[in-house]
Amino acid sequence: MSDSFVQLSDVTLMYGKSTAVPELNLSIREGELICLLGPSGCGKTTTMRAIAGLLNPASGSIHIDGRDVTRVPANKRGIGLVFQSYALFPHLNAFENVAFGLRLQKLPASEIKARTEEGLATVGLTGFETRKPAEMSGGQQQRLALARSLVMKPKVLLLDEPLSNLDARLRLEMRTELQRVQKETGVTMVFVTHDQAEALALADRIVLMQSGKIEQLGTPADLYARPETAFAADFMGFENIFRTEGGKVVTDHGALELGFVPQSPMLAWRPDGVTVGSGPHQGRVLATSFAGAHREYVLETALGPVKADADIALPEAAIGETLSFDLPEATARPLAA
Repeated sequence: MSDSFVQLSDVTLMYGKSTAVPELNLSIREGELICLLGPSGCGKTTTMRAIAGLLNPASGSIHIDGRDVTRVPANKRGIGLVFQSYALFPHLNAFENVAFGLRLQKLPASEIKARTEEGLATVGLTGFETRKPAEMSGGQQQRLALARSLVMKPKVLLLDEPLSNLDARLRLEMRTELQRVQKETGVTMVFVTHDQAEALALADRIVLMQSGKIEQLGTPADLYARPETAFAADFMGFENIFRTEGGKVVTDHGALELGFVPQSPMLAWRPDGVTVGSGPHQGRVLATSFAGAHREYVLETALGPVKADADIALPEAAIGETLSFDLPEATARPLAA
């Protein structure tokens, strides 16, 4: 793999006089599936639009496969796009939807037929050639949109929240499908999502963004287990984040003594990293919910609310009941200030 198949260098993106993304630097490897992840307004879709050629940078440069495409029109970049809305032609059947772009290139009929059939087969839609989008399920429409982009043999395939319109079961199926197609075709894929579970399941690397900047970049395992900042920790599920002072964790509500001396200015715990049912601290149950293999609690403590998961085999605590708990050193994640 090349280290910079897609290279954004000091790219600043603006809407009018408002800066959406300031001086972004990002290298995407050839054949990589990379996720741009973050909350609404963080700059992920804006960055994708710049790669696609739908938004011109105010400054900086964009290179794809060694070619400077900063001012190259979108249709000359070799980019494939799959949108949240799919953007299929409702009056055309599946075959004609996929063949549309090939016909615009005035390719021989035999090549159009072969590539279209190959594209439909790649996404598991052989036999659906004559169906129109309205006669297909949401997952099938999503596969059709993917096939339409893949037959154009793009250098980079961009997907903007493509699974958000699907129900939970179909989203899981399409995650698997996207991974399979990406690995089989080897296409460089940039996937935009606000859903951390999608990013963790799909990506080779995740670009976590906040306020137009890269908060953290790394493998799913890196971001899940080793967030570096409070924002990254909170976004990746570390719901208990506290300042430290000496041997205490501190919030505006109060403080708790720890059984160890922290070496970082902040510490974070996932709910499943909080010990419930034993420990030196006490918390009153504010809320409880059944979550399958575990039970979720919100405890009122000296620190304010603490979220904790308890094994389902433990006796259930009722709202208002007091539970012992601990914040162990072994499950604490140190964070930068």
